[in-house]
Amino acid sequence: MSDAVAMTCQTLDMTALPASTVTDQATDGLHEPCVLLKLGEIVLKGRNRQQFERLLQNNIRLALAGVVTGVRLWQRDGVIVLTPQLESAATPGAAEAAADLIAERMRDVMGVVRVCRAVRVAKDPDAAIEAAVALARGRQGSFGVRAKRRDKRFHVSSADLAAAIGSRIQREQGNAVNLRDPDFVVHVEVDQSEIFVYTDGMPGQGGLPVSMSGRGLVLMSGGIDSPVAAYRMMRRGLYCGFLHFSGMPLTGPESVYKAYALVRQLDRFQHGSRLYVVAFGRAQQRLAASGSGRLQIVAQRRLMLKTAQAIARRARASALITGDSLGQVSSQTLTNITALDEAVSLPILRPLIGLDKTEIMAEARRIATLSLSQLPDQDCCSLLLPRQVETRARIADLHKIEARLDADDLADELAAAAQEYRLGRSA
Repeated sequence: MSDAVAMTCQTLDMTALPASTVTDQATDGLHEPCVLLKLGEIVLKGRNRQQFERLLQNNIRLALAGVVTGVRLWQRDGVIVLTPQLESAATPGAAEAAADLIAERMRDVMGVVRVCRAVRVAKDPDAAIEAAVALARGRQGSFGVRAKRRDKRFHVSSADLAAAIGSRIQREQGNAVNLRDPDFVVHVEVDQSEIFVYTDGMPGQGGLPVSMSGRGLVLMSGGIDSPVAAYRMMRRGLYCGFLHFSGMPLTGPESVYKAYALVRQLDRFQHGSRLYVVAFGRAQQRLAASGSGRLQIVAQRRLMLKTAQAIARRARASALITGDSLGQVSSQTLTNITALDEAVSLPILRPLIGLDKTEIMAEARRIATLSLSQLPDQDCCSLLLPRQVETRARIADLHKIEARLDADDLADELAAAAQEYRLGRSA
């Protein structure tokens, strides 16, 4: 809306709007709480767009399963609409509460850029104005009005509708109009058979629908980095399984509880996650006894990757995911990372490779995994550490250590003995 429209808001009343020549009987008197989901890069997918949208709709249903008994879902251009479907005997306010719950759940669905708790009203200017005024009532500070017509045949222009709403709010509440940087915004969207009215909205996760890009297996250490790496790959459309290496029987089960809690926290983004747990303590002892010395850390990480590759076949995963960040610790040098890649044929994705610890912690805090990651436990990677860690591991030396251990057979044995835990619904 232009500054000229802002000036018009001060003088144009709703009585200046032309009367509607078309009445939609199905929505006459309608005032229904609903949720609008704004889509992001999905709308740019061209011929593949419908495939992305179908998967997103399925993920929405999974996110709402067992939460709201009935939800109607339909789609417009770049927008998904959700309305709670309640029994006629539902208590007053039940529909509003259900819509609030739907909106909260939708904030965790990958592929949704913005979640807007809206009101659906009849396709009539007066209905839109009344709903907009009600939503603005009690709000403090300056405001702006953004009107949009998806149905260009609607008899009132976007500018005139916005001006009428602005005039009414300003007259009744005295709020100042500010279209450049308002304290709150009233949005009005004229659709095919109804009008949606809402104020502002909540940010969604964005990205792509989970499962659109296939499956990956995350090596979940229990630290700060790997949950963030998992989140980042989910946001790019990977459905993630999780693999945790515990130090048992040399340590207690605390790290397993912690890994399970982290997976449960991340499960809200995809639903039905699986956690595989490998008791790795004895294998670490065998590595240390084989004379691995300074190569202990790199050798055991290669064995972890070989085990992960074996489990990935069981989990139908096409890639491994780690929380490596270049240079963050002495074992994460470019030479050592190259040596790790050589251990397996599956691609290893490292979404945090260029981030520093401060950036990773900020994202962990935002997705609510940081406090769990900081809980005390005895990580298997801290067991049997050499006094010095090799920063320039030679692949030929690692092959000699693995030959003494029959590393490929050992990895298969570890994978076969892995325990599997399922969280909720399977994908």
